[in-house]
Amino acid sequence: MRVSPLPYRTDAGELFEAIADDPWAVFLDSGRPRSTAGRYDIIAARPSTTLVTRGTMTEVRHHAPGARATALLSPADPFDLLRRYLAAEATPGELPFAGGAIGYFGYDLGRRLERLPELAQDAEAMPDMAVGIYDWAVLVDHETRCAWLAGAERDPRTARDWDRLLALFSEPPMAAARHPARTPFRIGPVACNFDRDAYRHAFARILRYIHAGDCYQVNLAQRFSAPVQGDHWLGYQHLRRINPAPYSAYLNHPSARVLSSSPELFLSVRGGAVETKPIKGTRPRASAPEADSALAMELAASLKDRAENLMIVDLLRNDLGKVCRPGSVAVPHLFEVESYATVHHLVSTVTGRLADGMDAVGLLRASFPGGSITGAPKLRAMEIIEELEPNRRGVYCGAIGWLGFDGDMDTNIAIRTLASSD
Repeated sequence: MRVSPLPYRTDAGELFEAIADDPWAVFLDSGRPRSTAGRYDIIAARPSTTLVTRGTMTEVRHHAPGARATALLSPADPFDLLRRYLAAEATPGELPFAGGAIGYFGYDLGRRLERLPELAQDAEAMPDMAVGIYDWAVLVDHETRCAWLAGAERDPRTARDWDRLLALFSEPPMAAARHPARTPFRIGPVACNFDRDAYRHAFARILRYIHAGDCYQVNLAQRFSAPVQGDHWLGYQHLRRINPAPYSAYLNHPSARVLSSSPELFLSVRGGAVETKPIKGTRPRASAPEADSALAMELAASLKDRAENLMIVDLLRNDLGKVCRPGSVAVPHLFEVESYATVHHLVSTVTGRLADGMDAVGLLRASFPGGSITGAPKLRAMEIIEELEPNRRGVYCGAIGWLGFDGDMDTNIAIRTLASSD
């Protein structure tokens, strides 16, 4: 691993500005400086390899500077392909990430793991998985107020370009000078994929399934669509100003831009220690401190929200138990209220330790998609979602994040997420 210091910036968006328009540029955003819940920002671009899964096939494309990218199609399990490209003898360091995979895992990647009916429309036809293998990244630590360029140096280009990357991020060009023609981001008229009667029908259908004993909980989602114009990076900057969240992300993929303002940790691995923090239970924030405190206390005491949260805690304990050491799965925090810019959430924490022979990719596979956005039991809830939701979810309710060459991982639940496809 190679690490060089960079000038610290309170707002890492100033660093990302230098590469914002690069294909496969990614910004995993802690929400700083407007939110203090997160710690690290991760910025990367120019992956050596990209993996894009659609249905039963994954396109593996190798990128070489000055040459045409080579591509092959593989029917292999996308999680197995990902593991193959992450295989390395990396030594864990003090930084959370120094190369590895960054991207998204769409909700419908779950079709590779469970047999589901094919009922929902796939109107957007976005990839089920889009991941780049990055040999370097910029990391910003807002607790120590330090920043670094870190790289695994598996790709010869990284060593060759190191000084140029240091110069690029040491003095990022001013936005106006680099992009004088950025067009303001605008969203047109918004349409929902449910009308009121259809939503009532779907809701009533779920209640009948619950009363019949098919399931305990189903997470019914709506899709809101609109035409967009202008620069997506400008749109994301506005989003992070008004709703900062600790697991936010901006992905500039060739087939789509993804703008996420997620507060929810899906899966984290640090040296074999596993953590997941499901959110179930929400109240709005109030402008008056007394009213805001009352809403938080109401959420903490809500039997309905506690029951909903506990069901998902149980589901995630089961998911982690598939890949963790027997007896290691625990719930150190149950029903805690966490407050964000616009809402209070009821959050629990489930932990474990990976069993011998298990890795972060196996954990992601065993737990995907996240239980907090399916319901319980997971498979039956997913079948009901497929029956009742008109459209496939795509990126929404999947996961966005990173898996390092050293075996560590951080992923969010892709809620409060906008996906814009060409």
